[in-house]
Amino acid sequence: MRILIIEDNRRLAESIRDILKHWYDCDICEDGVQGAAMLQTGAYDMAILDLMLPGKDGISLLKEARRRGCFLPVLILTAKSELEDRVLGLESGADYYLTKPFDMQELTAVVKSLLRRRGEIVPDDLSYGNITLSQTDYSLRGPEKQISLGKKEYDVMRILMVNREQVVSKETLITKVWGSDTDAVENNVEVYISFLRKKLDFLGADIGIVTSRRLGYRIVRK
Repeated sequence: MRILIIEDNRRLAESIRDILKHWYDCDICEDGVQGAAMLQTGAYDMAILDLMLPGKDGISLLKEARRRGCFLPVLILTAKSELEDRVLGLESGADYYLTKPFDMQELTAVVKSLLRRRGEIVPDDLSYGNITLSQTDYSLRGPEKQISLGKKEYDVMRILMVNREQVVSKETLITKVWGSDTDAVENNVEVYISFLRKKLDFLGADIGIVTSRRLGYRIVRK
């Protein structure tokens, strides 16, 4: 899972990322205009949003995102603690509102709760067809054999299995697996898809990864 932290206080943003990185991948954006654009990529599962941002304030960013059909969970994190500010944030589409200073344990609990509420907590094992992907040891198990995956192989496979039978774009895979600041290109995705196809064949899988021309990949039953 990938979380977008839109916060212009770099030190605070990095502190949040350092806490959450034990469970989630996090990207940091310090500008409201860029943050709005990044939200629309569909590459994120949640956003943590400051209200006082350069370029575009958090409330305007949030309202615009909701109008455009972006419904991922949004946690507002701000120094504005007045009742009217909290009401405005929630009425603008936020799912939760935390004021600074805050406790990191509370932040972590809120993030987990919002993602759980959205139904996007990934269980330890993901199964589809006769294949099971284990989050605990990064293994892929078939009817009679199992094989270990590298971290990026696991990440790609998890995204495809969570979105089974739905097309996942190369751009989404690059952002979620390699990060928004990466130099990774589409060829990186193609290489890892090839690795996974070979491992599925080795396991005797009754599922496969198909290419949707110019769109991306999806995992389907054979």
